[in-house]
Amino acid sequence: MLDLNFVRDNLPLVEEKLRQRGMNPAEVLKGFRELDTNRRQAITEAESLQARRNRASEEIAKLKKSGQDASAMTAETKESRDKIQELEKTAAEYETQLRQLLAGIPNLPHDSVPVGKSAEDNVEVRRWGTPPKFDFAPKPHWELGEQLGILDFERAAKLAGARFAVYWDLGAKLERALANFMLDLHTREHGYTEVLPPYLVNSDSMYGTGQLPKFASDLFRVPHGDRELWLIPTAEVPLTNLYRDEIIDGTRLPVSVTAYTPCFRSEAGSYGKDVRGIIRQHQFQKVELVKFSRPEDSYGELEKLTRDAESVLQKLGLHYRVVTLCTSDMGPSSAKTYDIEVWLPGQNLFREISSCSNFEAYQARRANIRYRREGKGKTEFVHTLNGSGLAIGRTWVALVENYQQSDGSVLIPEALQSYLGADRITARKL
Repeated sequence: MLDLNFVRDNLPLVEEKLRQRGMNPAEVLKGFRELDTNRRQAITEAESLQARRNRASEEIAKLKKSGQDASAMTAETKESRDKIQELEKTAAEYETQLRQLLAGIPNLPHDSVPVGKSAEDNVEVRRWGTPPKFDFAPKPHWELGEQLGILDFERAAKLAGARFAVYWDLGAKLERALANFMLDLHTREHGYTEVLPPYLVNSDSMYGTGQLPKFASDLFRVPHGDRELWLIPTAEVPLTNLYRDEIIDGTRLPVSVTAYTPCFRSEAGSYGKDVRGIIRQHQFQKVELVKFSRPEDSYGELEKLTRDAESVLQKLGLHYRVVTLCTSDMGPSSAKTYDIEVWLPGQNLFREISSCSNFEAYQARRANIRYRREGKGKTEFVHTLNGSGLAIGRTWVALVENYQQSDGSVLIPEALQSYLGADRITARKL
């Protein structure tokens, strides 16, 4: 969420940044000026009436002390009190409407973000490694997985329907091995603290990171008595909200945390996309990286976080590229996002495997996450960052497709062999 005073004082800038996102400022900011003006007028009038009422109360006290009749003035102050209460209620209503309007304004793209209209305008930053060479036509993971007996879509459909998968034997162990490998790398080498958060969260948590109200249709809602809970779409939600309504000691920043969790997404807006395989599932597993930073350090931390995620692919020997998302392709909460895209030879394309974003103070303001600088009394909002480090299922896909052999088996890179307890996956019967 943007700061009200900032929007008011920088409206032309906000309008221009919205246009860069491909949005119509008149639609996004509709009613802002009027709401803001009416709210301020109601507050000013209430404060003016209160000052007059205070003076009148003093005068009433003097009249009563001198034995004079104060009934008329007393009736007038009562009328003023009722008017003040009415104005305060009106101001509060305008405040609620303004907050709802502000909640719908996306974050402003950082000046370093390329301006563009679609994903075609994203800018490649770097590449690492080279794609593998095959003396046969490489297969996509959904064919390999079923032929190896490690991926089962038919039984998954029987259990839960479309867009679910059952992993068998070394297919299941490969998911677990990848999660352990990533967590060890991030905690031992990159300085993250591992967290095991709840997989169900309340609406305040979803609001804090920006999933609600905008993306309610993409979420799985779980009514529970008189409460409303949500299955997490990413560990970003519980990890970021760990410090909701708290003040962090500034000397502790940056705080870096990581978690391995299942993630649940209804993919309401993705019908018909990536229906083959496990690229876009209702349930998938992910290792998430989240940082809390001082504002002046957050873009340096974004570079570090992105490199941390990249290191997973490097140690696994997987070819990838990093792209900067353009203004129209970023998520609404982000000020800048790098996508890491891994090469998938079975599909002959790069596929996103991690999005690393700096949200600046956008989430922190929604979730009221602040910090206090050493020796300072005033608090400030932290900057929050997050990225996948990595999406387990898509890493599974990349390994299977990149390390497939002509006999149908899949080699396991050396860095992962001790975690899996095997150096190759061969066919088994389901």
